[in-house]
Amino acid sequence: CLAFLAAPLTFLMLQRTRVSKGSSIFWGNASLDGRLSHLLDGHNVTQVLPLEPPDAWARRQQDVITYLLYFSQLVKLFSKERPINYTQSLCCRLGCQLFPNGTAHSFYEVNLNGTAFLSFHVPSATWERRWPGRDAVAAFAELELMKYPKTTRDLQHFLNTTCVDILRAQNAITGKQSSRSHTPLVLGLILGTFALLGMAVGIFLCTGGSC
Repeated sequence: CLAFLAAPLTFLMLQRTRVSKGSSIFWGNASLDGRLSHLLDGHNVTQVLPLEPPDAWARRQQDVITYLLYFSQLVKLFSKERPINYTQSLCCRLGCQLFPNGTAHSFYEVNLNGTAFLSFHVPSATWERRWPGRDAVAAFAELELMKYPKTTRDLQHFLNTTCVDILRAQNAITGKQSSRSHTPLVLGLILGTFALLGMAVGIFLCTGGSC
């Protein structure tokens, strides 16, 4: 019981992408305080919890589908220029935790083909290589991610502020209060993940040819 009381409140997202012979497959999910809130399967994204009205969710859903289609088209284009004869598997794990004493911890980890690839150091908004040895792909991806506010300062804000605010709001909910008013923040964070994933195209470019 004491361990349960000390457990942090957590918002967690898992995003997986598999690229093989020019085709992309997506899947993943999001959970808030241990409750499954969203699912991604192929080009279909659904909200498991009724966090948004149907009309608002339909617009969000279409935005995600449009992005995934765009990403898939880019991969097909790149694969024609630089064919890759083996499967590339990318996994992004990110989120934040709010502890009972009020402190928070945020994280972002990227694995490539089952091996630690990159991680995001939230306090300094910098990407760090985790790939064993001095690898050109990891170095290229690190440089690309460091070029843009979307993948540095904006991501830092998402993890340090937006994500933690979601948990604090969730922690304050009592009785019949609803978390609906905080839903745009939740979905904004999810969409932010898809935006960041777009930068990973460089990984496949670099792997298939020269960086």
